[in-house]
Amino acid sequence: MSSLTEKILVVDDEEDLRMIVREVLKDEGFSVTEARDGLSALKLFRADVPDAVLIDLKMPHMDGLETMKEFRKIDPSVPVIILTGHGDIPTAVEAIKCGAYDFVAKPPEFDRLVITLRRAVERQTLQREVERANTALASSLEFQFGKSAAMKTVINHMQQVASTDFSVIIQGETGTGKSVLAGAIQGLSMRADKPFVSVDIGLIPDHLVESELFGYRKGAFTGAERDKVGYFETANRGTIFVDELENMSPHVQAKMLSFIEQKRIYPLGGTTPVALDVRVIAATNKDIKACVKAKEFREDLFYRLGEFIITIPPLRERTEDIPLFAKRFLFEAATELNRQIRGIGDDAVALLLAHSWPGNLRELKNVMRRAALLTEGDVIERGCIASLISEQCADKSSSSAFSPLKEAVRELERKIICEALEKTKGNITRAAKLLDVSYKNLYDKIKEYEVRGQYSRK
Repeated sequence: MSSLTEKILVVDDEEDLRMIVREVLKDEGFSVTEARDGLSALKLFRADVPDAVLIDLKMPHMDGLETMKEFRKIDPSVPVIILTGHGDIPTAVEAIKCGAYDFVAKPPEFDRLVITLRRAVERQTLQREVERANTALASSLEFQFGKSAAMKTVINHMQQVASTDFSVIIQGETGTGKSVLAGAIQGLSMRADKPFVSVDIGLIPDHLVESELFGYRKGAFTGAERDKVGYFETANRGTIFVDELENMSPHVQAKMLSFIEQKRIYPLGGTTPVALDVRVIAATNKDIKACVKAKEFREDLFYRLGEFIITIPPLRERTEDIPLFAKRFLFEAATELNRQIRGIGDDAVALLLAHSWPGNLRELKNVMRRAALLTEGDVIERGCIASLISEQCADKSSSSAFSPLKEAVRELERKIICEALEKTKGNITRAAKLLDVSYKNLYDKIKEYEVRGQYSRK
């Protein structure tokens, strides 16, 4: 007996057959409705969509095939089983090509009929559950990444590539959410329960990138007192996310290409290869194709890594997402701070929409967190947002109104770098983290501005 009361619509112009089928199906726990022709069946179908339909192929006025096509216009997920005489089996096969689930020859073998119906209903139930899950997933992904047309395209691409083992390059300005997107691809993939290892190339000193990525063997260099497992080996069977791809040196690019082609690494100082199963997702805030054209990035590595490229548009190009993220960031901050904040005023939202958000989502999140902390009421008003955006703009402006812009910016940048290095006692890596820039970027600036002192690369 069935644990649920599945609704079966039986359509046949033979009253005796309908009666026998009805009694058999009721004994098996099904709920049965009947129709003697296609027109009356359509009325019943529209009034209460069944879980499955059992329909005679030959009926007056509207035959089973024609009626089935009308059912599919209303709800294509409902399985239709054709009842047919032995002489009409080729037509029943044609009906299956048109969307019927199966056919049963007359007079029906009731055991086979019941089994066929149960399987049809189970498949339909599973299909509806999958559709509900996909709808919930789409809603969740839109909440996470945005509902704009541009981000719906990104989400669609992400879902398509997630089920594959393609290497992926994610492009986008700083603060657009590249690492979050990479994590979502991993979460939707067959590797979801495997390691997800994130590494920012820009935060690793140049001379340590190779050993950090691929590991090293004892004695490979002074201080290598034991074997070290690198990021790639840690990510075995899972995914490695390589951020700031553009900061990878030519030598490391060559080793990365070798891994992608051979699926094995050679730890620094080692002679025995280590076979690995690792999916690579990389991210860059530059146009990687432009970097290839400028000879700043290997073309062969680009084609290997860029089996699929996703570009995240900046926030200023998808302003319809701003209210969604502003409310989400505000809710998160209010919860963290235990503040009773109901929402954002319309004038404040208008101001958020008018701002260009050069720092993208990261900047918007910063503004909303500060707004949650500083507001005195239970609604974020325009004045609060205006003040915070003005502060952000002022922080980025030149400290001198009378110096040439480039000179003022250089002097301010040099001063900030010196202060960061002084605070970290000359540790470039820590200073880079403090300034939220890559190690390479900061190191180049130190040389450019001729900042003097004893600095550590650790």
